[in-house]
Amino acid sequence: MAVLARGSAAELADHWGRLGEGLSHDRLRAPESGLVMVRGRAGGSGSPFNLGEMTVTRCSVRLADGAGGPARVGHATVAGRDRRHAELAALFDALLQDPARHDAVERTVIAPLEAAQAAAAEARSCKAAATKVDFFTMVRGEDT
Repeated sequence: MAVLARGSAAELADHWGRLGEGLSHDRLRAPESGLVMVRGRAGGSGSPFNLGEMTVTRCSVRLADGAGGPARVGHATVAGRDRRHAELAALFDALLQDPARHDAVERTVIAPLEAAQAAAAEARSCKAAATKVDFFTMVRGEDT
């Protein structure tokens, strides 16, 4: 789910156009925006504290199976207010729960998005590493 939530709505819409076009679905919970409390820890291991609030959008859908099989339910929560992004992520979540479609969605949607997100994270890391400063003191400067 994290890969779908971090992907852009445009990327998900592009993949949905190829994989899910023509599939009918019902909205169990229409996309709605709200706030969640973000918790933090001092130093990563200290006592938890409330860092602040973050806007999220959630959606739940039921994907009807045309073959008369069980309907698949998908849920998604994404950062921000993009309602279409939340709905598309929920639709892909429902597709992933269908054994007949799971591998195709994993191969054609999840894997490419995950690779692109990993490459972007590596680029950010390299850019930050290029500006790293090592504060190493060879002589303290004390007169002894």
